[in-house]
Amino acid sequence: MRYFFIGYLVVVTLVIGALGFRGDKFSKPPIRLFPDMDEMDKVRSQEKTVFFTDTMGSRLPLAGTQPFGYDANAQDVAEQNQVTFSGLEGYYNTGHIGDYYGSGMPTELAGSGIELLKRGEERYNIYCAICHGKNGNGQSSVPSQYGIPGVANLHQFLEADYPNGRLFEVISHGKGNMGGYAYQLPIKDRWAIIAYVRALQVAKQAPINQPAVKQAVEEAASVK
Repeated sequence: MRYFFIGYLVVVTLVIGALGFRGDKFSKPPIRLFPDMDEMDKVRSQEKTVFFTDTMGSRLPLAGTQPFGYDANAQDVAEQNQVTFSGLEGYYNTGHIGDYYGSGMPTELAGSGIELLKRGEERYNIYCAICHGKNGNGQSSVPSQYGIPGVANLHQFLEADYPNGRLFEVISHGKGNMGGYAYQLPIKDRWAIIAYVRALQVAKQAPINQPAVKQAVEEAASVK
């Protein structure tokens, strides 16, 4: 026991000698075992830096840089403003018509048709299929392997009870365990995914090669 107290006293003396008492001031920087990212290789806004020859820390965008979602070849302003900026209103940008969720597809997508479905399939397979499954039934490798609960079966959310505007809001802002994708997906891509989900719901009812079902799938992407 005596050796324990001697060892304990030595350790305390070393700690106090190295770090000092709380509130003491030193002329040299303190010893920090865990710097906690106090000093990082970064330049604060408007600060100078010796890294660049002009000493400007804040750099201008590279030539040809475009804002996320902007398409210089778009036919109209609605197509250019594919990303949700604050203050945009209307069914196309929010999924709402007044205080209610809108149904059908926005008029801004008129004429998109099959191209919209193809885009929706591509975006769905990248962002959605990993959890909701390739056919939208909520059965995929992620919930089963990682135990993620509550992955929705998209075939349960038919338009009659779950309008497109509500789907748009969920994709944009998330719900439950699902995060929002407003910053990853331009507005038009979110509507394309909705069109593809509706096509999956229709296709589940019968083989896709049946003419009546094929026509219903195409109508899912049309403006109503």
